[in-house]
Amino acid sequence: MDATSTAGVLHPYWPRDLLIPTYVANNRSMSEILAFLFSVSGVFLLVTWLITGRRGSRLGTWRRLAVCWFAVCGFIHGVIEGWFSLYYDAIPGDQSFLSQLWKEYSKGDSRYIIADNFTVCMETVTAWLWGPFSFWAVFAFLTNKPYRFVLQLVISVGQLYGVVLYFFTEHRDGYAHSELGHPIYFWFYFVFMNVLWVVIPLVLVVDACRQLSTAQAHTDKFKRN
Repeated sequence: MDATSTAGVLHPYWPRDLLIPTYVANNRSMSEILAFLFSVSGVFLLVTWLITGRRGSRLGTWRRLAVCWFAVCGFIHGVIEGWFSLYYDAIPGDQSFLSQLWKEYSKGDSRYIIADNFTVCMETVTAWLWGPFSFWAVFAFLTNKPYRFVLQLVISVGQLYGVVLYFFTEHRDGYAHSELGHPIYFWFYFVFMNVLWVVIPLVLVVDACRQLSTAQAHTDKFKRN
């Protein structure tokens, strides 16, 4: 998979003539990196599921799954994407675990390894807004705060907007930053791992709108009486 850049540095990224002079190959395998990502995400999901199912909880199955989603989002946005937003310049040559995770993911989208302006800006907004807001949403649902569906709507719209721009900008670039059609790097890394932030936020936007509309209808009825 490696190719030689114009600086003579071997790298596995597309386009093949991409200049990454500080790049150092990962010393951790794909399986190690993915195992970390999915195991930690799984822990967040499991712990949140157990917390939301405690005795006296008013949350149904669907709502518990939504809260679990926000917990996982808090981890991914705040920690993983937060790392990128802080250290994007150093990632190509850095061997810290999270830097290696980003170097692995960049095989599906090399905009990350070259710190493309769009990805830096988009990930910074995602990390420092939707990360903390996601944890706030978990708290709001666990404590039955009246603004919980407002948070759900704001976070989900923000996520949806970001990922639509993410896909659309790459589409306009002709999918030049990945090996188009590759089963892992294109379809799993680039498509599947991001399309989740289209489907789930879209469902949550519809759900929040219904909840808020119902609440407003009750308010309007009360005012008329």
